[in-house]
Amino acid sequence: MEIPFVVQPRKDTGLFNSKIAIWLFLASEVMLFGGFFSAYVFLRLGADYPWPERTLPVLPGLINTFILIGSSVTVVFAWASLKLGHWGRFKIFMGITVACAAIFMVFKGIEYNVKFHHQGVRLKDYTVIEGHLGYEKENGKPVLDHHGKQIEENRILIETSGLTYNTVRFHQPWIEECLTQAQHRGSKILLSADISAVTKPGQPAETIAKTGDELSVALLERIKTAHLAARAHNGKLRTSALRQEWKDAKAENPGKRGWQISSSVNIDTAALGPQLLTEIPSVAFKVDPPSRFDFKPRDIKHGETLSRLRDDTAVEGKLLDSPMVFHYVDAIDFRHLAMQAVKKGIDPIVAIENSWLIKNDESARDAWEWNKLQTARLEKELLEKYGVDEKTGKPKREPTAKERYRIGWKDLVAKADGVNRDQQKVKIKEEFMGPDYHGREAKHTFPHLSVPRNEIRFASKFTPAWNTYYAIYFTVTALHGLHVIGGALVLSYYLFFGRKMYETNPEWLANRVEVGGLFWHFVDLVWIFAFPIFYLM
Repeated sequence: MEIPFVVQPRKDTGLFNSKIAIWLFLASEVMLFGGFFSAYVFLRLGADYPWPERTLPVLPGLINTFILIGSSVTVVFAWASLKLGHWGRFKIFMGITVACAAIFMVFKGIEYNVKFHHQGVRLKDYTVIEGHLGYEKENGKPVLDHHGKQIEENRILIETSGLTYNTVRFHQPWIEECLTQAQHRGSKILLSADISAVTKPGQPAETIAKTGDELSVALLERIKTAHLAARAHNGKLRTSALRQEWKDAKAENPGKRGWQISSSVNIDTAALGPQLLTEIPSVAFKVDPPSRFDFKPRDIKHGETLSRLRDDTAVEGKLLDSPMVFHYVDAIDFRHLAMQAVKKGIDPIVAIENSWLIKNDESARDAWEWNKLQTARLEKELLEKYGVDEKTGKPKREPTAKERYRIGWKDLVAKADGVNRDQQKVKIKEEFMGPDYHGREAKHTFPHLSVPRNEIRFASKFTPAWNTYYAIYFTVTALHGLHVIGGALVLSYYLFFGRKMYETNPEWLANRVEVGGLFWHFVDLVWIFAFPIFYLM
């Protein structure tokens, strides 16, 4: 039985099945992205911190906008070529459409990569510092972790004397990292005491591991196996004993409810003792000799003498100085500090000049003094151009909070070049890849900075964890990117495998391309909304 209206449209609606389906699908997509954009607007209006403004590179976003608009035109030309029976032209226009999708994703990948390598830190006084971290070196050579990756100078350093592992939750990569660091520093991680356990009911305890055995994943797995087997066995015994206790209690107290007799239901642990197996919830090791271990800040909750990893591993030892070292600071943002100062009735300028950064770093002080001069110059220009409001006696136009309190990387470039803020010149490559740190090193454009750990409130790469803005930005643009990839795959299928369909029933292929084109127009429309919201506002 042939399904009607697959190729030919209905006479009453003028639509074929797949076109109705795509319109229904697009309606659900409108609600999805509409919800995201609405949430973004409400969160931005209600934000209790300075919302990031114009922080994304405009040029690649603008190019991507024209790329998607152009691809929407070429997909229409591809469909029209099929309707006119020109297979060759269809291939050309559809090929251009798919190529545009690939270029769009390349630019998006570059943008994401720059963000994932860009470090931000909020200090306890609400100052925000942005830039790139340095890498640890020994004897002039970079230090590598057990994956062969360079270690950033953003680690919690502990003079480690002991490690106590949770036998159920231990994380294998962290064990391997500890072993690598111990080997690198000439230390060994050895078992602190013999581990003996009853592994069979009624049998004497047997030694599972001996004092001085070296830490290994295999050793912990062996202990874990014995522990889980013991826990399962003991659980069954306790459950069986508890069930029997309830039966006896109910027999002795007929007619009473469970809650009335629950206080009298107890397991005789002494009677169970000979049948129980030994559980080993944790295993202690010593580091001989004690040596410096470093841990990623997100992996450990550090203390002065005892720290704990997220897998519940206890790290014994003294907390060492663990500064976050910026090799290149490319932005300083005082907006949040100024906002908090206003709430407390303090002059923002006074609060900024009493901040830890201004007091402890000469390059930051120089940048701030330069920024004050630029702000004063801008105030004068706005006053001359727009004048004073007669009713309030205040200037009609004043510098924004961003212009007053944020020193971006382009500002640092202008300062190093000895020009005003509006005269700075940057390279085209920098618009895509971010600041050219090495190329501007000679002028000391981007200062170095070491931030003590006790001054840090929060630190993160520019990922969804950094703030709500980036959380929504990555969610929406990543979801949009998946739509671009999905649409490109469908259009690529028609391009590379549509010949047989074209020869058999060209109208059917034209219908499919039309439906794909409608989806592609929607993808373009979403980006037209996303670009100004995220990049320009």
